Amino acid sequence: METSGSGNNMLWFFKDKGFDDKVIYDMFKKCNRLEGVKREVASENWAYLKSIGIQERKIPYVVSRCPKILTLGLNEKLVPMVGCLETLESKPGKVASAITKFPHLLSHSVEEKLCPLLAYFQALGVPEKQLGKIILLNPRLVSYSIESKLMQVVEFLSGLGLTKDGMIGKVLVKYPFIMGYSVGKRLRPTADFLKSLGLSEADLQRVVTNFPEILCRDVSKVLTPNADYLRSRGFDGRQVAALVAGYPPVLIKSVKNSLEPRIRFLVEVMDRRINEIAEYPVFFKHGLKKRLESRQKILKKRNIACSLNEMLDCNQQKFLTKFGLIENLA
Repeated sequence: METSGSGNNMLWFFKDKGFDDKVIYDMFKKCNRLEGVKREVASENWAYLKSIGIQERKIPYVVSRCPKILTLGLNEKLVPMVGCLETLESKPGKVASAITKFPHLLSHSVEEKLCPLLAYFQALGVPEKQLGKIILLNPRLVSYSIESKLMQVVEFLSGLGLTKDGMIGKVLVKYPFIMGYSVGKRLRPTADFLKSLGLSEADLQRVVTNFPEILCRDVSKVLTPNADYLRSRGFDGRQVAALVAGYPPVLIKSVKNSLEPRIRFLVEVMDRRINEIAEYPVFFKHGLKKRLESRQKILKKRNIACSLNEMLDCNQQKFLTKFGLIENLA
C-alpha cells in the first residue's frame, strides 16, 4: 500500500488499533482524506467517540463504516452534531446507539441536513417531542434528500388519502423506516396488493395509519404467502379482506409460529369454526398460552359458552368478573 507521510502514520495508527490489512486498505480506498489527516487529529476524534458513550469494542466498526469521521474537525463538525442530537435524546445512550447504527450520521452538517429535516418533519405534523425518537431510531433519515426522496413518499401517502393535518406525521412516528422505501418498487405495489384483496380506501388508510410497517413488506415473499395460507384454511375472499382490515398484522405474522398454531388450537381444542375468526380478526393478536389456553381451560371447566369477542376482548379481571369467576384471582 503506497501512502504519503501522513498516510503512513495513519497506516500504523490503524494497525495499533487492531485493524487487519484488508480493512485498512478498504478504508483508504473509501476515504481519500485519510492520506492527509494527522495522527493526532484521528486520535482525538477516536477518543471523542468513546467519550460520548460508544463502546470501545464498537468504535473500530464505526470507523470502518465511515473512516471520514477521523478526518473531520472535532469542534467544527463532530461536537455540534452530537450536541444537537443530544437535545433530541430522551434517554442516555440513544445518540451513541444511533451513531453506531449509522456512523455516516456524523459526516452530515447540522445546518444543511439535520435542521432542515427536523423542520420538514414538524411541518408534516410530527410533535416536537417525537422528533428525536424518529431521527435516533432511523438515523439514516439524515442522509436522504428532502426533495428527491422524502417528498415522494409524502406525496404517495397523501395520494392514499392521508391528507388531514398530522396524519403523515403519525405514520412517521409509528414507523420512521417507511421513508427509506421506494414508492415504485415497494410502497405502491404493496398498496395495490392490499386493494386487490378487497380492502376499501378507508380500510387501506387505517392499515397505513396503524400498521405502516405492512406497507413496507415484500408482496411476493411475505404478503402473498400469508394470504394464500388463509385461503387454504378455508377463508373466502371476503373473509380474508375482513381479517386484513380487522387485524392487518395477519399478513406479516409467521404462518408456522403464529397463525397455524392458533387456528389449530381454535379448531381442535376449542372446537370452534374458523368463521368465528373472520368475525373477530384480533383473535390472532392474543398470546396462545397466556390468553387462549388459560381462558379456554377456565371456560371449559365451568362449561361456559361464549363468543371469541366475549372471551378475549377484556383484561383478566374483567374476564373473571364477567363470568362470575372472580375468586380465581386469588
